[in-house]
Amino acid sequence: MSSATDVTLPALTPGRRTALGRRAQLLAAASVVYNTGEAVVAIGAGVVASSVALVSFGLDSIVEMSSGLIILWQFRRRMPETRERQALRLIAVSFFALAGYVTFESLRSLAGGEAAEHSTVGIVLAAVSLIVMPVLSWAQRRTGRQLGSTTVVADSKQTLLCTYLSAVLLLGLLLNSALGWWWADPLVGLVVAGLAMKEGRDAWRGDACACGPLPGVTDAETCNCDDDGCQS
Repeated sequence: MSSATDVTLPALTPGRRTALGRRAQLLAAASVVYNTGEAVVAIGAGVVASSVALVSFGLDSIVEMSSGLIILWQFRRRMPETRERQALRLIAVSFFALAGYVTFESLRSLAGGEAAEHSTVGIVLAAVSLIVMPVLSWAQRRTGRQLGSTTVVADSKQTLLCTYLSAVLLLGLLLNSALGWWWADPLVGLVVAGLAMKEGRDAWRGDACACGPLPGVTDAETCNCDDDGCQS
């Protein structure tokens, strides 16, 4: 397979680039609004239920919110690509901060044997996010690849991470409620931390596929990613 450097990409017209930039900002703004509400609900419900996983999920929402704000900051510049590396590093740092906090709280909960209470609000929130996040991530990824923006693609990966977190959070909450498996809650937190560390490392290194539209192809979803970059 050929690497991204072997693909000759067509230049975007100024009008098309501007339109895609506006779409990226709209998606980032939607992410900020949704994650703000999600963070408030998750942290509040987590504190009430003494759930490390729920509080961690809310903190992840804050990280995602900050990621959206970083995208908005980047695209406020006339040439947003000049802020690409700075934006990626900021996103990576937010991932690392989240991973450190969640790891500490999860281990503390496991060592102390702290059992989380049932949380109907948390279960409903996780289920809703499991529906909303994949759609938002797909739209962000598509826009980022069409723009050739690594930061927008990294932001889409962060949103996709929320989908995985929603799934494991929902599983942990249900196991705790139905079977009394209190340890499922902090274990979910450790899963969150591991995924956050991986995504933070990828963002720091710039390992996100942002190859843009391929020659003669208008759908950026035909651009496939692997460890070597973008493939045609």
